Amino acid sequence: MTKKKCALFIGRFQPPHKGHLEAIKKILGANDEIVIVVGSAQSSHSLDNPFTAGERILMLRSVLKEERIDPARCYVIPLPDAEMHAVWVAKVIAYCPPFDIIYSNEPLTRRLFEEMGFTLGSIPLFHREIYDATEIRRRMLADEEWQSLLSSCVVSLVEELDGVGRLKALSRSDKKGD
Repeated sequence: MTKKKCALFIGRFQPPHKGHLEAIKKILGANDEIVIVVGSAQSSHSLDNPFTAGERILMLRSVLKEERIDPARCYVIPLPDAEMHAVWVAKVIAYCPPFDIIYSNEPLTRRLFEEMGFTLGSIPLFHREIYDATEIRRRMLADEEWQSLLSSCVVSLVEELDGVGRLKALSRSDKKGD
């Protein structure tokens, strides 16, 4: 029996956008399975991390279903941050099913996995200037168009969660704290 090749893809997915979706499709094109790690799982209700880990998992699973990506090929795992970078890779290993290759363009992530001897893959950036969660959150706060940057199911969930209202409230709270 041939061993399935499994890839690891880590992100915060605040929110998951079409760039993330393209990366997932590319990774699945080269691997049998993917472990999608929802990083900073302990963080929510802040300007950088407005959505909970559960909300982000729901968004990702909705995207996978909408795109007809076989759920048997995908694991979606929440992962809290580690207090020390030196133990972070061990934490990823402890939380995830076994994987063969890690896909990331984030320099620190690449460095930490490389130091532990993992095989690294790169993800071609898909219109990074707009498919960027920071840009999407900025647009939400500025009442600019953001919906076209997300899959329709994610737009529906953001609206159902009043994600824009949450961000705006967090923005006001953040300013009061100064």
